[in-house]
Amino acid sequence: MSESYTFYAATLGCKINQYETQALREVWVARGFSELDSAADADFILVNSCAVTAKAVSDVRSTVRQLHRANEEAQIVVTGCAAQVMGDELKALPGVTRIVPQDAKTSLKTWPELKEGMAEPENVFPDFAVTNYNRARAVVKVQDGCSHRCTYCIVPLTRGRSRSRSVADIITEARTLLESGFRELILSGVNLRQFGRDLDGTPDFWDLIDEFERALGKKWGGKARFRISSLEPGQLGAKALEVLSRSTMVAPQLHISLQSGSDSVLKRMGRGHYKTAPLLDFLDKLHDVWPVYGLGADILMGFPGETEEEFQETMAYITTMPLTYAHVFPYSIRPGTAAATMSDQLPKQVKKERAKAVRDLIAEKHQTFLQKLIDEKLPLHVVLQSVEENKGVSQFYTECYFDTLPFGTGLRDICTGTAIEMKKNGLRVSAE
Repeated sequence: MSESYTFYAATLGCKINQYETQALREVWVARGFSELDSAADADFILVNSCAVTAKAVSDVRSTVRQLHRANEEAQIVVTGCAAQVMGDELKALPGVTRIVPQDAKTSLKTWPELKEGMAEPENVFPDFAVTNYNRARAVVKVQDGCSHRCTYCIVPLTRGRSRSRSVADIITEARTLLESGFRELILSGVNLRQFGRDLDGTPDFWDLIDEFERALGKKWGGKARFRISSLEPGQLGAKALEVLSRSTMVAPQLHISLQSGSDSVLKRMGRGHYKTAPLLDFLDKLHDVWPVYGLGADILMGFPGETEEEFQETMAYITTMPLTYAHVFPYSIRPGTAAATMSDQLPKQVKKERAKAVRDLIAEKHQTFLQKLIDEKLPLHVVLQSVEENKGVSQFYTECYFDTLPFGTGLRDICTGTAIEMKKNGLRVSAE
C-alpha cells in the first residue's frame, strides 16, 4: 500500500449502515485517503455488512467474492452486523484480511492501526458523526441498538442494547446538513420507541421532534423537511398526533414496524406490547392531521406456527390499512434467536407463497395511491435525487420523474409539480 490509501466502500443493509459508512468516509478523507468509484484499483475495500435476514448474509458473501474477483490485491475489511455474529465464517472468504465486529466499528477511524478489543462500551452511543452525505437525502442517526428481544430478531445480538444520541448533538448535525444544502433529512434509529430512555430527563422520540421544531422550524419550515425512518405501532397515539399536527417539517409519510396483522402471531414474536386494533384507530385520526399521507410497513410472513387462519387475519388487516407500500419478507431462521428453536417451522414454499400474496396486495394498494395523486392533482414536492434522470422522491415517498426541470434546479433541491401518469412504478410529473 501507498502512504495515501485509496479505498472503496460497499454498504449493505439499513440506513444506519449508510450513515456509519459516511462517518468513516469523512474521517478517512480528512486523513488524506482517496475514495474510488471502483474497487478495481483500491488499496483496501470496506464491506459494511447486514445480518437481519438469511438473504442479507448471502448478499454479504456474494459481495465479498465479487469484490475480490475485481481486485485480488486489495485488503477486504468486513465490518457491521454480520461481522459481529459470524466473523469466523466471513474471515474464511477470499480476500478478507480483517473482521471488525459492529461493536468495534468506530476503531476503523484509525485504520490501518487497529487495536484488538476496541469495542465501544455497551452503554455509550457510538462515536460517529457526519457533516455531509453522498446521497441526495441525508441520514441523521439518533439511536442505536435494541433492548427488546423479539423472538425472530438478531439485531440485539449484533448491535447491543439501546443507546440514544443527545438531543443537542442531533440538532447540531441536522442544522449543519440543512445549511450545507440538504432539503430532506431522514431521522433513523434501530428502535425509535426506545429513544431517550437512557438520557437525562428521559425524553421520548416525540419530544425530540418537538425540539427539532423549536430549533429549526422557524428557519426551515416549508423550505426543508425531515422524514421518520421507522416507528413501532406502540409509539402511535395521542402524543404522536399532537406533535405531528403542529410540525412544519415532518414529511406526511410514516413507516411502521408492523410485522404481522395477527395479534396471536405478534405475541409469539415477542411483540405483545401492542395490538393491531389501536393502530387502525390512529391511522384514521391521522387523516385529520394529514388528509393525504404515505404509509409503509415491514411485514414478516410465515413465522413459526403461523396458521392459515392467522395468515388470513394478516391479509384482512393489510386490506384495511391505508398502506401505500411495504417491505415484505418471508421468515428466515436467525441463529441465536428464540424463534430459531421453535417447533412447527413452516415449509419454505409456504413462506414464499404467503409473502407473495401480501406483496401482490400491497402492489394493488400502491397503484391505487399513485392513481389518487394523479386524479386529485395534488402538489408534489420532490427532492431531486438524479439530474440525469430528472428523478426524485415526493413528500409522500413516491418516486417521481419530471419531463423537464425548472432552470437552475440542482441535486437535493425541492421541485414542485403535479402527477400526469404512472411511470416505472412511480409518477411522471410536470413541473410548475
